[in-house]
Amino acid sequence: MSRRKLRPDEVELWEMVARSAEKLPGRKVTPETPAPKSAKPKNSKLRKPLPPPRDPMGDFALGARAPSPAERHDFYASTSDRLAKDPVRMDAKAFGRLKRGKLQPEARLDLHGMTLDQAHGELARFILGAQLRGFRLVLVITGKGMREDPHDPMPRRRGVLKTQVPQWLRMPPVGQCVLQISEAHIKHGGGGAYYVYLKRRR
Repeated sequence: MSRRKLRPDEVELWEMVARSAEKLPGRKVTPETPAPKSAKPKNSKLRKPLPPPRDPMGDFALGARAPSPAERHDFYASTSDRLAKDPVRMDAKAFGRLKRGKLQPEARLDLHGMTLDQAHGELARFILGAQLRGFRLVLVITGKGMREDPHDPMPRRRGVLKTQVPQWLRMPPVGQCVLQISEAHIKHGGGGAYYVYLKRRR
């Protein structure tokens, strides 16, 4: 069995154990084993100390690299604002005359005093009937809605028909008949009425 040389850490451990040992009575003390000289590695001049291990994750903070969002406020636009942004599907010159109140509606429907169910049915019958008769421009009067009462403890919706009518005009069965919806000129009711420009019947 070949003896190997002790490593420096093993020699240090042995010295610690030897210092803590006590002499037994009637026994001679064995001389301590001399500490072997630490063997120098070959080509020690060429070897450089290794750098400390690098943390692969690095410093991390949640959302640190995320771009800061631009501050913006999205407010629900009014019915008038949404209609004003709609693309023009009818003839541009005719649309300009329509907005100036130069075109005269060929029929009109007044929804004042009706419930939502009543108004929806009447609107569908009116639009389908107007297209069957070959009309192109009709007027639908909704009213602007009741003014808000500042002393009312319960907030209430106002202008429900004014909001609903443009939505109904885009839905079946009348949506396929409608080419353009626009708020009426002041002489035809202004914000309380809508021009509805109909497609030609095929």
